[in-house]
Amino acid sequence: MLNFVFLLFLQMLNYLVVVVVLGKQGQCSYQGLTMFDQAVWSPKPCVTCLCSAGQVVCDELTCPPVDCLFPFTPPGRCCPVCTDPGRSNMEPRKKEAAEREAREMERKLEEERRRQEELLREELLNMDEEEEVWLRGDVFQMLPKEPEDLQPAPIPKPPAATKLEEEREVEEEHEEEHEEDHEVEHEVEREHEVEREHEEEKEHEEEHEVEKEHEAEREHEEEANRGGLPPGCDISDVTVTCENAKLTYFPPLTIPELKSLSLEGNSISSIPAEAFNGIPNLEWINLKKNKLTSAGIDAKAFKGLKMLSRLYLDGNLLEVIPPDLPPTLQELKINENQLREIDDNSFQDLSSLVILELEGNLLSEGNTDPLAFNPLIQLSYLRLGRNHFRTVPQGLPRSLLELHLENNLIEEISETVFNQTINLNLVSLRHNKLDESRIAPMAWINHRHLESIDLSHNELYLVPSYLPRSLVHLVLVGNNIERIPGYVFAHMDPGLEYLYLSYNKLDGEGIEPESFFGSYDSMVELCLDNNQLLSVPSGINAMTNLHFLRLNNNKIRSIPEESICDPNHSGDATLVALRLENNYIDPQKVSPSAFSCVRASSSVVLKPQKSDRILHKTKN
Repeated sequence: MLNFVFLLFLQMLNYLVVVVVLGKQGQCSYQGLTMFDQAVWSPKPCVTCLCSAGQVVCDELTCPPVDCLFPFTPPGRCCPVCTDPGRSNMEPRKKEAAEREAREMERKLEEERRRQEELLREELLNMDEEEEVWLRGDVFQMLPKEPEDLQPAPIPKPPAATKLEEEREVEEEHEEEHEEDHEVEHEVEREHEVEREHEEEKEHEEEHEVEKEHEAEREHEEEANRGGLPPGCDISDVTVTCENAKLTYFPPLTIPELKSLSLEGNSISSIPAEAFNGIPNLEWINLKKNKLTSAGIDAKAFKGLKMLSRLYLDGNLLEVIPPDLPPTLQELKINENQLREIDDNSFQDLSSLVILELEGNLLSEGNTDPLAFNPLIQLSYLRLGRNHFRTVPQGLPRSLLELHLENNLIEEISETVFNQTINLNLVSLRHNKLDESRIAPMAWINHRHLESIDLSHNELYLVPSYLPRSLVHLVLVGNNIERIPGYVFAHMDPGLEYLYLSYNKLDGEGIEPESFFGSYDSMVELCLDNNQLLSVPSGINAMTNLHFLRLNNNKIRSIPEESICDPNHSGDATLVALRLENNYIDPQKVSPSAFSCVRASSSVVLKPQKSDRILHKTKN
């Protein structure tokens, strides 16, 4: 505000012409103009001149120093101001000192302005008094009239329009100053906001770093407490799961209450002696897909495990069964290894073992001791698939219920091979080299509990005779079977329920009227698809309990009215699903009563037929 008043005063001086006293000495000449003694004027902004005893004395307003990179002098002002954020970045104490210095300078300028106004006022009063004396005529004489060119020019008065323009300019300057002050304040606020954001980011980064350090310390402590396990492992009170964690050693754990340990998918190659001393109460150990070798497992590795019931060692490099396994074991899996031998001591003391899986190894009847299975008095489930057996192993335990010998080289089933395994319930021999002539007539006919036999994908040419009396489920898929002998199922009691003969070479002559004798009341599911049948086999309409019948993908051309359903049967419809597609049947020629034993017409699949596809290709 003080700057504004002082500026207004300087601008008013531009119009000032001192009233002269005629005949006064000490006049000054400035830029062609005659200035009388003690006259004051402003030739340019911020400069004040005084005529004193014929000498022109000018004084220029001294501006306070500014501390910024880009000073700027606004229109109508004398002193520059800061336009860059330099001052706003000053320290608070320096900024406050600069403001005090500026206020002190403005105060001094105001005092100087007032002093000059007072001097000017006194000069004007003196001039008025002299003029009054001169006009009063103290000397009682009138001085001769001076020439007009020597008379001072009257003081010009600005017109009204000029005053309005000055007022408008003053207002505009005031508004500009206000806007500049507002912009400066806004810029300061923005800079303060940026500084606050930087400080907050810095604080956040520092907090994040501290948190990371604490997290690393916690992980280090946890790792120390959990026997060196990597962070990705899942650890609970009774379970440790550390799968695919790139472990190369067996971790030294000390968790007495631990019940379950899974280290599957690592690179562990050895188990040292007494490795489980810190976890003696384990019940399940999973070491699948590691690099364990027989030499790498110490003879005392499993010592001290008093409650272990399940041990999984699949997918390693073992050549023999690990020694001195805990006698509490109930399930042992060593699939997909390199086992080359099973001796009479391999299963010593494993009398509690119920499930044994040794698939995908190098075992054969030549390297498997018949006495090896003697200790396994409770063994119920044995898998020896994907090995090199040519005969069924000897000495199998009496307790055995399921025997799986898939994908071997078995060519023969002798009469005595199953003499001891009288409790067998299931035998799987699929993908071997058996034919019906190499199956001894008395091999299993007297078994009372054998209900399921899988002989699929062998070299059979007809359905084997002398099948077990108790047989319920017979799978013969993917052989070369051309004939089902008559009465082959007649001795079975209570009777065969599931017969799968898909993908064989059966034709119309290979099935006799008596082929299914003995299974008319028991058969539930019959699959004869993907053969070479020319018609619906006889005897099917007599199967009163049949639920599923597959005759698709044959060469059947017609469906006689009584070939599938017996019109004289008064019971409820039993057939749930009937597949007849991909034959040569004309659906329009099939009598609706031909499917009277089918529970729902939607359960009959008749399309597409081969003749339909041939016709379609011809049209195209």
